[in-house]
Amino acid sequence: MKTKNILMVMMLFFSVSLFAQAVDDKRVVADAENAKAAFLEVNPKLQRYFDDAKAYVIFPNVGKGAVIIGAASGNGAVYEQGQLVGMASMKQLDVGAQIGGKAFSEIVFLKTDKAVEDFMNNKFRFGSNLSAIAVNQSPPSFDVTYTDGVAVFTLPKEGLMAEVSVGGQKFEFRPFD
Repeated sequence: MKTKNILMVMMLFFSVSLFAQAVDDKRVVADAENAKAAFLEVNPKLQRYFDDAKAYVIFPNVGKGAVIIGAASGNGAVYEQGQLVGMASMKQLDVGAQIGGKAFSEIVFLKTDKAVEDFMNNKFRFGSNLSAIAVNQSPPSFDVTYTDGVAVFTLPKEGLMAEVSVGGQKFEFRPFD
């Protein structure tokens, strides 16, 4: 009888966890669609990146805080050939002269088969050699080139941060079953 009760409690906990995760995923996907629209509203030229990329990841809400050591994290939706295929998480750690906090959205465009494969096999990360372009700034031509098959854009949301730092981002992909 005791084993049956324990088993029933474990099944209930597991089903509640799956339901909560599905609700969180739906919220992130809805936020990702809103973030995509916001990126395109700020700069419609981004549409060609959505059209040309083999896959892209939209992190609608990334939070970052720092006092010398900075950390950021966010959850995102992963699209391959424009179709939602899974979810992702991003963690960032950097060190340098920095203080403050900010929130932003980030899109990672993956143009090559290798970049997509590395991302989906959780072998994808980037450091100081790859920089993100703030989409609401006006670069001279907006012709951002891909570095190793990857281009990254950010859209500031709120906060104030001063930083000169070096670090990297690590990603984790979770496909839908």
